[in-house]
Amino acid sequence: MSPKAPHPAAAIAALNLFGGLPKTALEEVVACARIQTVPRGARLFDQGEPVERAHVLLSGAIRISQAGSDGGEIAIRFIAPGEIFGSVAIFTDHCYPADGIAMIESIEASWAYAELLDLLERHPRIALNLVTIVGRRLAELQNRVREMATQRVESRIANTLLRLARQAGRTSGHGTEIIFPLRRKDIADLSGTTLHTVSRTLNQWHRRGLIIDNKPGLILASPDTIEQIAESHGGRG
Repeated sequence: MSPKAPHPAAAIAALNLFGGLPKTALEEVVACARIQTVPRGARLFDQGEPVERAHVLLSGAIRISQAGSDGGEIAIRFIAPGEIFGSVAIFTDHCYPADGIAMIESIEASWAYAELLDLLERHPRIALNLVTIVGRRLAELQNRVREMATQRVESRIANTLLRLARQAGRTSGHGTEIIFPLRRKDIADLSGTTLHTVSRTLNQWHRRGLIIDNKPGLILASPDTIEQIAESHGGRG
């Protein structure tokens, strides 16, 4: 699965991070961007590594994961085209808090730390856009924490699939296709449950016709029913 290469200037101009910028400012942004193709499985950065660049994804898919206490990797977020990643640490401890790994061949644009700061100082609109993006990510994180504390496991799995569909879904003849190459372990990590529980739940939903396995992704064949499961009440399980 290989991404269709977008025209860099057009792809960068369409990013939410640079929304509202005049043409001359966009030309500056594009001029100092580094565009590169990242092979499937390549690591863009490692957890704990000093931050050198701020990244945005133009095409493909990136898995953001952290090392667990047992040494295994835990998926904490997927990055879809148009999203920033590996950038917040520039304004905190200057170390990447997680690993960034290309799930498929991807194309990214990035800016050196000094270049980004210079752009922010000269074009405050970028800073406002960045605050909005980070605020939305924080709200999503708060919702996930609330779900972990209050929802039963089926609702958490349903909410995870709906979030992924909103982030990287496309309409197909069979429903809403999530284009990320998902592993069931990834869904378990994002839902705060076990691989066994996710496998059992998805197998049940598959038999009911709610989802369709579409390797390497997944299709929500009945999004309305998945939504009902996500909104159902009940104790945490």
